[in-house]
Amino acid sequence: MGYIKLANYKLISFDKIPSTQTYALEMVASGTARDHTVIMAMAQSAGRGRYRRTWVSHHGNLYASFIYNADERDPRLSYVVAVAVAETLISFGIHPKIKWPNDILIDGKKVCGILIEYAGHFVIVGIGINIKSNPTVAAYQTTKLDNYATVEKTELLNRLMKNLDRWRCMPFVNVRARWMDLAAGLNRTAKYRGEEMELIGINENGALILRNDTRYMLAYGDEISM
Repeated sequence: MGYIKLANYKLISFDKIPSTQTYALEMVASGTARDHTVIMAMAQSAGRGRYRRTWVSHHGNLYASFIYNADERDPRLSYVVAVAVAETLISFGIHPKIKWPNDILIDGKKVCGILIEYAGHFVIVGIGINIKSNPTVAAYQTTKLDNYATVEKTELLNRLMKNLDRWRCMPFVNVRARWMDLAAGLNRTAKYRGEEMELIGINENGALILRNDTRYMLAYGDEISM
């Protein structure tokens, strides 16, 4: 385990731990969590994504969990983080898209997953980015940054931290506009409680705007699938 100050963050790094997200949650539970702390591991033995799905975590990729102060849940945060990650990849000359809620795609293939969890007075933002390797997953195609650009992990992390700080301070109207620019499934069919509807965009509160003919609806969270 190592401690480093990088950008505006305290970085705690490991060669291998079960999960950076779990370690961050344990810091919150023990009272040692602090704002702008990032937990990073070279590899994870029990990495996880949304719905506690396994996140395959071999050496060579970026696995990090960012701890921020948060007194309440904010549904807009997932859009902020997705845009920050996308902008980081764009800075390397890569052309990503965002698939709702916050998967990052390149050429329609998943390169990054994001997991946001609230605990106590903190929010933990877990980000996994495929750099050197990408797992084989039955449900969807995956890819890695090495297929598109030369990306050094430390520089990737440094740019990501700066973009997270930048976009977290940005008015949501700017985040919303950029998310809409980068969205992969806009004006396409999504399922809302089993009913097919068109995804139009997001509103100022982070709710999804859906349309079925002339009927418009707002949806939050996991109520829709794409």
